[in-house]
Amino acid sequence: MHPHSQIVAMPVVPHQLRTRTDIARSFYDDSGQCVFCKTLEEEILSGERMVFETKHFAAFIPYAALSPFHLWIFPKRHMASFGETNKEELADLGLNLQTVLKKLHKGLNDPDFNYTIRSIPVHEYNSEYFHWYLSIIPRLSTAAGFELGSGMYINTSIPEESAEFLRNVII
Repeated sequence: MHPHSQIVAMPVVPHQLRTRTDIARSFYDDSGQCVFCKTLEEEILSGERMVFETKHFAAFIPYAALSPFHLWIFPKRHMASFGETNKEELADLGLNLQTVLKKLHKGLNDPDFNYTIRSIPVHEYNSEYFHWYLSIIPRLSTAAGFELGSGMYINTSIPEESAEFLRNVII
């Protein structure tokens, strides 16, 4: 057993977050919309990849998930920074996160997992183009030569089927 959490503040923006921020900024410049808000709207409307939804948050498996059962939890209110989350929303996030983790625990036999909160850098807190979110990555597969060498990931699961499986897990 090695449960722990880390809180890290860095003087640099990690490459993966910088890339997502650049894509979000470009989408906003082209469409006038937050790509995360648009994604959330489409996921809620479709419901196919939705796992659990509360008043303030929606948990779903993204269309192009990097790995099996990779989940995102998005706040329904546009917020670029996790720091903007109010007390009521934090309590609701706790319910959403606890429920999703229980579904993963029971449905997938207590897998190892990592989670990360993707939030905008401090100097961009008022961003209209970025939307913070929580990413949960169950460790069900191992990155191998192709993934490590190319930076591209092979996911052998179908997001819609994974979401349906988790929705049907009774906790």
